[in-house]
Amino acid sequence: MQDDVLDTATHTGAASTTPLKQAVFRSSKASRQGVLERLFAFVFEGLVYPQIWEDPVVDMDAMAIEPGHHVVAITSGGCNVLSYLTADPARITAVDLNQAHLSLLKLKQAAIKHLLAHEDFARFFAGSGSPLNVELYDQLLAHRLDDEARHYWSGERTLAGPRIELFAGNFYRHGLLGRFISAAHLAARLHGVNPADIMASKTLDEQRWFFAEKLSPLFDKRLIRWLTSSPMSLYGLGIPPAQYTELAEGRHMADVLRERLGKLACDFPLSENYFARQAFGRSYASPPAGGQDGMALPPYLDAENWGALRDRIDRVSAHNRSVTDVLAEAQPQSVDRIVLLDAQDWMSNDQLNALWAAATRAAAPGARIIFRTAARTSPLEGRVAPSVLDRWAYGKAASRRHTARDRSAIYGGFHLYELRP
Repeated sequence: MQDDVLDTATHTGAASTTPLKQAVFRSSKASRQGVLERLFAFVFEGLVYPQIWEDPVVDMDAMAIEPGHHVVAITSGGCNVLSYLTADPARITAVDLNQAHLSLLKLKQAAIKHLLAHEDFARFFAGSGSPLNVELYDQLLAHRLDDEARHYWSGERTLAGPRIELFAGNFYRHGLLGRFISAAHLAARLHGVNPADIMASKTLDEQRWFFAEKLSPLFDKRLIRWLTSSPMSLYGLGIPPAQYTELAEGRHMADVLRERLGKLACDFPLSENYFARQAFGRSYASPPAGGQDGMALPPYLDAENWGALRDRIDRVSAHNRSVTDVLAEAQPQSVDRIVLLDAQDWMSNDQLNALWAAATRAAAPGARIIFRTAARTSPLEGRVAPSVLDRWAYGKAASRRHTARDRSAIYGGFHLYELRP
């Protein structure tokens, strides 16, 4: 789950405490909850999301980005930040406190600027991997990255080669999310079900049959219910202990996951849902025997947007900062659109109030803020000071509509706020 208290933590407390730890650590380290929080912070330091898990088409519809707009967005894997460029904003300030996510965005930026053709770019980020990607990195990209990004991709992994070699194979099988999906496939296969078989479906009815007959019963299995009963089981989705509780909403997590997976499997054709293709088929492309051929891609990977991306890529600036700090230091009334992903699920009341005070100060007339939540409801009422929150109008009907249209299907709610005149 996207994305990222990494990006919203404020810089308070002891210097030895990282922003991630400040945001995640809510309990005594001697308590069970405190141990879970510290384990989560440890595993969340590296690459989490090889692909961001929010639908950029829904984002862009909700934001209604116009030429001249300044967008501030939490970065995660960079997919959505680059997709927003297709809407022609004047600039995008991309922020993240996870250096791995920023390095991924910077690699994509360099590839857009310096690879010779869309075919090369697609081989990197839309394909299932090729040794040629590593050669192109060495020849055209490495020396054009800043020191931090080059150190990340050229750096050696434990007991393995440089990280850039992940692109010689299927990059989307890596990171916490990629490994979580692989583990979920293994668990399903141990129960006699191959989730990839849904890719042979030719219609929504066939997808729904597969889910009802093959996938849904898995969540009644004793092993699955036991595994999902612990917050640690969902670390691979980027869900910290606090967000696990929000996601559960008092129900068993296996039943919540069945509901969310059902939307992913049943509500959208596989031909247009690249989230489902990655979750079930582990690729943007249908397998050779698949029922819905071709590619389903995020906007930034679509060939028709290649020229626009190359023309506009310098409008994106990447910052290893918290979104709260960036907004607090922005010129007043200078930010038109703000994307918070699901970060607020992780935040204390003090952090929420600091974020919304900074956003309100930076917001231009007509500014919009979008975010997602594990639960269905917005976390702001009763937590953000009325003097700040009353400056914003909540688009209740629009939020409900965008929630239904979000192809990633992971979140309980999509939320849209607009600055009042």
